[in-house]
Parts: sequence; C-alpha cells; structure tokens
Amino acid sequence: MSTTHSKRVAVLGAGSWGTALAIQLARNSHAVSLWGHRAQALNKIEEQRENRRYLPGVTLPTSLYIEPEIGHAIERAEVVLIAIPSHVFRPLLEQLKNLIRPDVILIWATKGVEQSSHLLLHQVIEEVLGSEQPKALLSGPTFAKEVANGLPTAVTIASDRSATAQTVANIFHSETFRCYTSSDLTAVEIGGATKNILAIAAGIADGLGFGANTRAALMTRGLHEQMQLGIALGGSAETFMGLSGLGDLVLTCTDDQSRNRRFGLAIGRGHSIEQAVGAIGQVVEGIGAAREVSAIAHSLGIEMPIIEQVALVLHHNKAPRQAVRDLLQRERKSEHTTYCSPCHPV
Repeated sequence: MSTTHSKRVAVLGAGSWGTALAIQLARNSHAVSLWGHRAQALNKIEEQRENRRYLPGVTLPTSLYIEPEIGHAIERAEVVLIAIPSHVFRPLLEQLKNLIRPDVILIWATKGVEQSSHLLLHQVIEEVLGSEQPKALLSGPTFAKEVANGLPTAVTIASDRSATAQTVANIFHSETFRCYTSSDLTAVEIGGATKNILAIAAGIADGLGFGANTRAALMTRGLHEQMQLGIALGGSAETFMGLSGLGDLVLTCTDDQSRNRRFGLAIGRGHSIEQAVGAIGQVVEGIGAAREVSAIAHSLGIEMPIIEQVALVLHHNKAPRQAVRDLLQRERKSEHTTYCSPCHPV
C-alpha cells in the first residue's frame, strides 16, 4: 500500500501500459481517471470493466474511472501520467499546455527519443511546458501484464527534483511494486530508448537460429553502447547498471512478452517489417528509435555498431545475416573503453 495520502491522478493512454499503471495506482487507493484517444475503445473498457484487447482477465478496480474527455480527466488532477508512444508525445503535450496547472506533477512512462529533433522526452516537456513544471519519469524492467496482475516489480523514478521523485515513488510504491529514485534523467531515458533497439537485435539473432552465446554478446556489447551514448550526453555510468539500464535490457532481450523482441524474431525468420508489425498489433518503439539513436550517435562521433546495424536492416533494407557478418568482422579492439566527457546536447 502506498505510504502517501490518496491523490487524484489522470492517466493519459489506455493501452496496455497506461491501463496497467492506472490499475496499480487505483490499487494504492488513488482516484484514477483513465483517458485514451479512441472513444469506442474506452466505452468497451467501461462497459466490461476490463481492457480485453490488451489486458484480458484483469478487472479494473472500483476507484479507476474511464474519462473520454481529456479536459475533464485532468481538471482536478494533482498528478498526470502520460503512457503513449513517443511519436505522439509532443502533440499530447501541446494539448495539455493550456489545461495543466503549473503545480501538477507530470509523470511519463514513455520510452524513446523525439523524431527529427532527437530530443529526449524531458527536453520536449521543457520546450512545451517550461522547466518549472514538476516532472518525473517511470522506467525499468516492466511488462504491463505482470504489473496488472500484481506480480513483484521494481522500477526507477527519475526526476531533476529529489522531492518530486520521492513523491512519485510514494504514489506508486506498494508491497509488490518497489520504487527506487534517481536524479539521472538523461541516462534513464537513454536506457529506455536504446533497450528496445537492442531487443530487436536479440530477436533477429534468435530468429536467424543463433544461440545463447550470440544473445549474451549482443546484450553485453549493447550495454556498452548504451553507456557510451548516455555518458556523452551527461549521464552517469552507474545508472546503466541499475533497473533502467541493465535490468530493462535483460528483460526485453530475453522474454517474448517484449514486442520489440518478437518483432526482431519475425524479421530474423524472414518476415517483412509490415508483416511483423501487423502480427504484433501495437507500436514497436524500437523501429523509429533505431533510426533516431543511430543519427544521434553519428552526430556525436560515437560508435554504436549494433544499433547502427539494426537501423540499416530496418531502414535501408540490409539483410540481417549480412548485418551479423559485418558486426563479427569489425576490427578487433580492447573490451574496455574510456568514455568521452559529456558532449553538447543534440
């Protein structure tokens, strides 16, 4: 049970992740309004008291209300949680700009970087809502279904204000949902954005029939790539050894609940991108992230060979087997690297 008093929370995004987090908050005795952009889907959730498309079999708590009007959802909210795909993150913030009060805590559980601008999502928030809006990121090794079913889970709550991080941790924390706090927004965001790309890589390797050795190598060197980029942008290496770095990477690379891993498996088995995405039926964040993160790395002069090869396979029609061969034939080097100092933000 949460150790903080009950709060009014608006959850924006009625997919699997938004619904699961709304359930967690309602179980903690908060008054939760769940909004989504598809009115018909919301009506079904309300009628059935269950999100059968994404979380079948999980009954919504009585303190979780379905709200089809975004203005009504947030007008009395003390906390607003965003759980939507990264490509629609800014448009939703623009909707909130004239609705959200300056004292409302904004939480986001979205992973990725903004297309074209290559901004991290906390930078997008600051551009749209200003730097004074209290904000925190929820990240870490989580599958929505397991959270919704109340299985033991641990996450990272990152914020540029320690008091905000503690408040958000108190809101979510329960006997089965443990929250750790961090001040390293940059590294936590980079971990969340890059792990989806690396999960695609692991899935491709498994789909091609390679073994556990290959997967372990991809994960370990992938962690190295995450750290290189995160540190170059001002993050801490230590953060990548925690839940939002190594923890999330292990989860998404090794379990088929990960849609990014399942997508990679399909690509490795010879399916087209369209076929693979269609079979999953949800946004695969790693597809766009591969292009954007690869572009960021190139702009900073950072080598991220695994992520680069994933981008080439997904966006430049490179054959997956050739991508693996090119990775293996790279020049030999020392395993350990002296990481560069923080670069100017991109």
